[in-house]
This record gives sequence, structure tokens and C-alpha cells, in this order.
Amino acid sequence: MVNINIPVSVLNLAPIREEQSPKQAIDSMIDLAQATDKLGYKRFWIAEHHNSSTLVSSATSILIKHTLEQTENIRVGSGGTMLPNHSPLVVAEQFGTMATIYPNRVDLGLGRAPGTDMMTANALRRSTNDSIYTFPEDVKSLLTYFGPKNKQSHVKAFPGVGTNTPIYILGSSTDSAYLAAKLGLPYAFAAHFAPQQMEEAISIYRQRFEPSEYLDKPYMMICLNVIAGETDEEAKLLSSSMYRFFLNFIRRSTMPLSPPVDNMDEYWNPMEKEMLSMGRVSFIGSKKSIRQQLTNFQEKYNVDEIMAVSYIYDQDKQKRSYEILKEVVDEK
Repeated sequence: MVNINIPVSVLNLAPIREEQSPKQAIDSMIDLAQATDKLGYKRFWIAEHHNSSTLVSSATSILIKHTLEQTENIRVGSGGTMLPNHSPLVVAEQFGTMATIYPNRVDLGLGRAPGTDMMTANALRRSTNDSIYTFPEDVKSLLTYFGPKNKQSHVKAFPGVGTNTPIYILGSSTDSAYLAAKLGLPYAFAAHFAPQQMEEAISIYRQRFEPSEYLDKPYMMICLNVIAGETDEEAKLLSSSMYRFFLNFIRRSTMPLSPPVDNMDEYWNPMEKEMLSMGRVSFIGSKKSIRQQLTNFQEKYNVDEIMAVSYIYDQDKQKRSYEILKEVVDEK
């Protein structure tokens, strides 16, 4: 029996819509967090990106704190904190403080990429050469900082000590699957932009998983794009905003999240169309179509949680898209 009645969560990059200010983009992020909180979504994660004029998610921990203040039940966290940019002690202090203020509502997702271009990464990084390679040790340091006082060294993360803030390994390759399995931590794969190694990563993680004090069996999360509408035609139209936004990364342009268009062929060339249509995992369609796509996905991968990102220009239609997805997973 295929299980589609699984937890659903939200990934948000706090994009700036056309004619929005950065403050309005942050307000839109909060509006979505409050809506998905009321719908019963499990998590609302905010991604870390730097030197991007179309995103306002550079100071991730501040946005997480702001979102926690404005919501009631949903777990809020980083999807992720790009650890090469930060000292583990500082991360532990920040997230430990939030976990102290908002117990049982804070998640820490960790990535090993810088979340930006290399010039910006060099400006951000606490170390210019080895911080990517020390990622496994930095994760272990964070686990220790959040653990009991009697297992720590002289340097401690107050008030992170004893909060047991949950840590999630994020990844878009098989390297992260090996690490999450070895440490016995939950694993979130970024199929929304880099699905090429998804199937292999899922297999590695499940086969090599070692039970730990944090998790007794594998917990596999997949992040993917979801554009749900009242009809397949409406969803296809809404998805054009997403594809136009993705073109930014290919063309290195700075176009904000823009209104949908009737014909994407006027905006991309055949090579770009192929790259963007095949290069990421997306559920696009009506409620019936989303249900079938999720069922097909679960028949093959049987994951434990779906984290949905939706680049939809109209904020009401974006909230409706999340409502449709929640209706699908809640149906008996």
C-alpha cells in the first residue's frame, strides 16, 4: 500500500517579487509561514543565500527568529545553514538561544556548500581553504554543543547546552548521504534543483544508516517544487513564474519573481527549456494530478516527508497551492 499520508513542510528562499521592496518580501514570507502554520504544515525552513539581489535570505537566523515570533505551532529552521560560512560555536549559540525561547520548535539543517558564488564565499568564510572539508567534524561539534553538559569540553555554547536542537543533514549529492547515514541523522535531499543523484543518495542513506541516540531508523526528506492549481491548465500557467525565476541562475540575471506568462517559448531557448524541465523534481497540476504524481513518487521512493518549495507570483494562489497539497496528504 503506497503511503501518501506523510508530513509536508515548506522551504522558502524569501524571493523578491516584481515591484516588491526587500521589506515587502520578508512580509510575504511571514504571510506564507502563518498560512502554512494554520494548515498544519510540519516545518517552515528558510534557505541561506548570499549576494543575490532577488532573495532576502542572507541573514537566515534573523529570519528564523522573526518567523518564530509570528507563528504558533510550525517548526522553523534553516534549510540550510551553510556551515562553511559559520563557526559551529556561533551557530550553536544562535540556534540554542532560539531553542531556549521557543522550545521544540527549532530545526537546524546543515549544508556544506557556501550558498553563493566563490568570490562572495571568500568574503564570507571564516577559513579560506579547509572549511568545506571540515564539515563532518563541524557537524559533530554542533551535536556536542547541543548535548548534555557532562559530554562537553571547556568551550560550551550557552544557552545551547542541553537543548538537543535537532540537526538535519542537507545535500544534493551522495557525499551527504554517507555522512547522514554514518552519524545517524535525518537526511534532506535537494531534488528541487539537483535531482541527478537523488535515487542513489536515498539508497546509500537507507542501506548504510547506523542507528544513533538521535534517530533509530532512517528518516528521508525530499525537497521538490510544487505548483498546484484548480486545474492542470492553471498550474501550468502559474509554473511559468518558477521557470522564469530559474532562468536567472542559468543566465546570471537579476530578474525578480515575475507574473506568469502564457507562452514560455517566448522566454527560453530549446536548450534552456530542456535543462529546466528535466533538471529538477516538480509536482505541477490540479489536486487530482498532484495526488497521482505524489502516489507515483511514493511508489518508487517511499520517503518519510515532503518539503515543498513553490515559486508562485500571486501570493493567494501560492497559499492555495500549499492548501491543495495538504488536502492531498490528509485524504484517507
